[in-house]
Amino acid sequence: MWMRGGTSKGGYFLAADLPQDIPARDAFLLGVMGSPDKRQVDGMGGADPLTSKVAVVRRSQRPGIDVDYLFLQVFVDQAIVTDAQNCGNILAGVGPFAIERGLVDAEDGETPVTIYMDNTGQIATARVKTPDRQVTYAGAARIDGVPGGASPIPVTFRDTAGSTCGALLPTGKPVDMIDAVEVTCIDNGMPTVVMRAEDLGRTGMETREALDGDEALKARLESIRLKAGPMMGLGDVITKSVPKMTMVSAARRGGALSTRTFIPHRCHASIGVLGAVSVATAAMLKGSPAASVARLPATQTKELRIEHPIGETTILLEADAAGAVQSAAILLTARKLFDGTVFAP
Repeated sequence: MWMRGGTSKGGYFLAADLPQDIPARDAFLLGVMGSPDKRQVDGMGGADPLTSKVAVVRRSQRPGIDVDYLFLQVFVDQAIVTDAQNCGNILAGVGPFAIERGLVDAEDGETPVTIYMDNTGQIATARVKTPDRQVTYAGAARIDGVPGGASPIPVTFRDTAGSTCGALLPTGKPVDMIDAVEVTCIDNGMPTVVMRAEDLGRTGMETREALDGDEALKARLESIRLKAGPMMGLGDVITKSVPKMTMVSAARRGGALSTRTFIPHRCHASIGVLGAVSVATAAMLKGSPAASVARLPATQTKELRIEHPIGETTILLEADAAGAVQSAAILLTARKLFDGTVFAP
């Protein structure tokens, strides 16, 4: 099944329908997407990392969990399939897919689907609208980066801190200095390096296209990323898609702060769901680069509107009395695009 999940798009497969041998599976998926080729002209990929993604779903054997979800990023112009990260956007389609494939019985009205994310060991619960016990994709919920409305899919995350790196702050500090730039190395669902745009000589208001063409900036970000990887317990990250690199600046449209994220070598059209959770959490850390530019509400439940190139993503953080983040939630949408047979060479 091909679906849009959040602001991404990709193929959703039952685990049993894919080769069980990992090299064979990866070769198949590269063929499905048409990689490596910057146009992906010989496959289903959309010539962009955001449209070259895969969800592998199975009924879970874990107590209290409905389905297990493995996310795979298929590189566009390299013969690489990686499970080194999660994807909160593609996660939005897992609940509807699981119901449509009969892995979860639909309830009348709304069906909660509890999802174990294989990549990181996290758990999320998606609530899918199922009037008359059928998934509906039609609705009025809107998310920036997607035209029109769709049925809302609220997703609540738990146990996200240190999901990949083993700790919320894998270096043990809210601020590190790398290449003479202050950064926060954080993992609250997505390993991310957060830094002020002005410290890199940029405003943070540049367009995605301008940043993609800024080779000097990209070289500097890559130098920081390659040093941050081992510091975050990720090892050599030269061929990995994590950590993500996010430049932050003061919000211009009434949000908490503005972002420009690299994933990791191209500027994101928006921001990943779990990346947004990590950036929002970084803004809660006193003395951090994100905190220095952020406007935070005084309430215990903090609604942080994270601005990005094509709009904003709203993250709801529940914090304790000391300001430590306890849980995060987001409103997403998804749409089934087609269901059928895909062929690989």
